[in-house]
Amino acid sequence: MKRILSLLFAIFACAVLLHGCESTTAGGATGPGRSQFLLISSEAVNEGAAKAYRQEMAKARSVNALNTNATETRRVSAITHRLIAQVGVFRADALDWAWEINVIEDKSINAYCMPGGKMVIYTGIINELNLTDDELAAIIGHEMAHALREHSREQISQRLATTGAVSIGAALLGLGSATQDMATLASDLVLTLPFSRSMEIEADTMGMELMARAGFDPAGAVRVWQKMAALSGGKSPTTFLSTHPSDSARITNLQNQLPKVIPLFEEAKRSGISSQAQSTVPRLAAPARATSARTTPARSVPARARRN
Repeated sequence: MKRILSLLFAIFACAVLLHGCESTTAGGATGPGRSQFLLISSEAVNEGAAKAYRQEMAKARSVNALNTNATETRRVSAITHRLIAQVGVFRADALDWAWEINVIEDKSINAYCMPGGKMVIYTGIINELNLTDDELAAIIGHEMAHALREHSREQISQRLATTGAVSIGAALLGLGSATQDMATLASDLVLTLPFSRSMEIEADTMGMELMARAGFDPAGAVRVWQKMAALSGGKSPTTFLSTHPSDSARITNLQNQLPKVIPLFEEAKRSGISSQAQSTVPRLAAPARATSARTTPARSVPARARRN
């Protein structure tokens, strides 16, 4: 047993040396320069996230809540198309991710993007905040930025580092129930646990740049968080606001970043990039045709963004 523990501690030490100081993204006008603590591989996290995502979609499908509003599904997909076409500025490999988006009919004020680009938008956040296309792009871009920056992978690494060398070694080697545990971690982190303040600021800033490059007015990001602040002031905390606190500091940060991204927005408008994105990126999700619990909604269709 002592020999096994020594081996696992050695694996942990190597993992810290090899993966402890990395950055998942680069480039952009606002790209973060912070180094990240990363012990676990992207592949392991993405596999777990994909499993968790399938489980969530199965739940929504079972109650006939998945992509039931064809108009809203098309709107969300069109906005997401344009944003995905710009992810290469932060990381080229993300252009080849199997991005996927689904709209769930639910009053929950929530949205998320799991590792690897698996996204959900709840109709509650669209309707309650009466989101314009620019504001909806700010929400989606923010969630995409979390995935691009691999914040969940970073949080999982931090959690693994506190669970002991045996658990770390098992996860790194793929032993036991590591895949299922990773799916549970991915689901818990994305759906219920808040990101750190620095992660939220990074997602705000990168998401604003994504939307500007895609031809959406970046001022919409400021407006949407102002709406969030008003909502949090008048009602009980929502699921989204419990994990994405809306405060004056993040609004101030977005306002300070506007001068960097407005030229990108103006250039996108001049180049007609919004219409180009529509024609070069395939559809992400098919609207459901279900009208009763007996009918199975059309399955979502993953998509890959083409390189420009």
